[in-house]
Amino acid sequence: MRAENSATPSSAIAVADPAVTPRPSSTAASSAAPPAAPPAASSGASSAGRSGTVLAGLGVVAFSLTFPATAWGLESFGPWSLVALRSVLAALVAGGVLLAARVPPPARRHWAGLAVVGGGVVVGFPLLTTLALQTSTTSHAAVVVGLLPLTTAVLGSLRTGERPSHVFWIAALAGAAVVIAFTVQQSGGALTTGDLYLFGALLVCAAGYTEGGRLARVMPGWQVIGWALVLCLPLAVAGSLVALPLEPVHLNAHGVLGLVWVAAGSTFLGLYVWYRGMAAIGVARASQLQLAQPLLTLVWSFLLLGEELSAAAPVAAVAVLVCIAATQRAGRRAGREAGAVRSGRESGPTRS
Repeated sequence: MRAENSATPSSAIAVADPAVTPRPSSTAASSAAPPAAPPAASSGASSAGRSGTVLAGLGVVAFSLTFPATAWGLESFGPWSLVALRSVLAALVAGGVLLAARVPPPARRHWAGLAVVGGGVVVGFPLLTTLALQTSTTSHAAVVVGLLPLTTAVLGSLRTGERPSHVFWIAALAGAAVVIAFTVQQSGGALTTGDLYLFGALLVCAAGYTEGGRLARVMPGWQVIGWALVLCLPLAVAGSLVALPLEPVHLNAHGVLGLVWVAAGSTFLGLYVWYRGMAAIGVARASQLQLAQPLLTLVWSFLLLGEELSAAAPVAAVAVLVCIAATQRAGRRAGREAGAVRSGRESGPTRS
């Protein structure tokens, strides 16, 4: 009787025929007791997904204050001075943290990606949106944020190879449509001269988010934004030296608070938790949390700047939350299915 074709335990066979050394059967081993690793891995993945969602959500809250804080900063500084100074201050904070932690420089192959992050979220997006806010209200500028989640998801899919489900894309498109319709209605449906700046900001920021999310898988998120800021420091210092003498400075409390927030809050802390969240749950899923950002921006604009908030805001908020829930559920389901496939491959029977 062959051990691999018998239901008799291998120990019983060994006793019946001591001259034969029993060979472990892959079939019997795989059917005797299921491996304990997959449930633990599934639990760990679920916990990482929850923490990643929370971190990305905190990033969205930080970003939602960027436009109101920028409007405050423009009370004291010109647009070019404000962008240059926020980059200098954020780079000094990041550089100090990197030095204190004795973090070695990234590998040479990562510097090109860090340059994309720096050009997109450190220089490009702040500069273009600041120029736009000279002629646009913060509620109108929120249109760019309404399109940003969908654009980031598309670029992320192309750059990182993520393949969200059809349900995800339907919910993402629906959420973008709701946000765009609401923000355009909120601004009266009028296009401004700042729209060109806003659409440019949309593209460069989505590229920076996508590349940063990819890099955050191989290095901590705070190091991604930290090194991107340090890389942009020489350009920021040069910009400050040129812009400050040319643009008048009128310091007040709003201007200083706005500068401090966009430098430390939006540029460093916000991007730190954002990239950590993206690394945990993926670029596509994290990007859809930003559907809530325009509505949060409108709330802050109402509270801090006195801009009007229409009665349609609660309806739009509920619709956006439904779309966010749908994208997150689709992302979690895809993650569980991918984990099940990997677990099946690792625990499946092997043939000699």
